[in-house]
Amino acid sequence: MRNSRSNLKLIDDLARVATGALGSLGDIRAQVRRQVRERVEQVMERMDLVTREEFERVEALAEKARERQEELEARLSALEGKKKKPAARKASAKKPAKGKKK
Repeated sequence: MRNSRSNLKLIDDLARVATGALGSLGDIRAQVRRQVRERVEQVMERMDLVTREEFERVEALAEKARERQEELEARLSALEGKKKKPAARKASAKKPAKGKKK
């Protein structure tokens, strides 16, 4: 009976020690992760790299500029098309007049 109680107490003590050790490992893991992140950020600053947020902001601006360029190209094509149509009518109107003079 004493043996089983002492075994249960020993197991309980080992479980508490293991739980404490796991908690400590979790803290160490968090510290290592934070230090690695800080080091990577320092290296990126020295390399003059952009952050994800900056990249996404510039990417959005480029997309807007591309859309605007396509809009303007379409408008320009439409304006050029309107300008060419009246010129074609004038040329066709002049041709019969030239034929009459001959």
